[in-house]
Amino acid sequence: MTERLFCIFAEIPSCEVFADIACDHGYIARAMLDERMCNRAYVADISEKSLLKAETLLSEYIKNGRAQSFVSDGFDNVPKADCALVAGIGGALITDILNRAKTADKLPETLVLQPMKHCDRVRRAVVRLGYYIKKDFTVKADGQFYDIIVLVKGQDKISDEEIEFGRTNLSERPLAFKEKISEKIGKLVSYTESKTMNRQTREKMLRKIKELEKYV
Repeated sequence: MTERLFCIFAEIPSCEVFADIACDHGYIARAMLDERMCNRAYVADISEKSLLKAETLLSEYIKNGRAQSFVSDGFDNVPKADCALVAGIGGALITDILNRAKTADKLPETLVLQPMKHCDRVRRAVVRLGYYIKKDFTVKADGQFYDIIVLVKGQDKISDEEIEFGRTNLSERPLAFKEKISEKIGKLVSYTESKTMNRQTREKMLRKIKELEKYV
């Protein structure tokens, strides 16, 4: 597994039935079974070609009935699981997948999400869908920053600040989060040095820089 996948795997709890949605190679489902963290695993991908890679990796588990594969757009064709992972795709797509799963009554008790972008959309959506955010933090893996969101069913309220930055990032200030913010500040500073930027835009960026500085 890549460093990113190891970071995600570390946040998945033990369960009876685990589902890896948009699974690609199926590495995490394989690890869940190998480490006896689930009794059964479902792997699903909208791409039949991608799913074949997971089927190959999980062939022994598929043969003995502990794993099943599904060509599926999100949860559409997948039986209900106790815990599910949706990782490595955009936040807008994750939100759409979860909304359809809610309509079909397929949302699991526990969710682990790793959006590649638009994390704010995901944070808004999961609270509306009836999830409580247990953990929401930034990691640095393979030279990139990623946000991991761990959820359980339950009522929650989320602030605008949490929507933008992530709950755990605000309460614990992990090193990866501070590094990510520092890099963002550096980029904004370089933009403000542009001679072609108008005064209004520069002032707006300077205000944003000042706002971000309290997080590092």
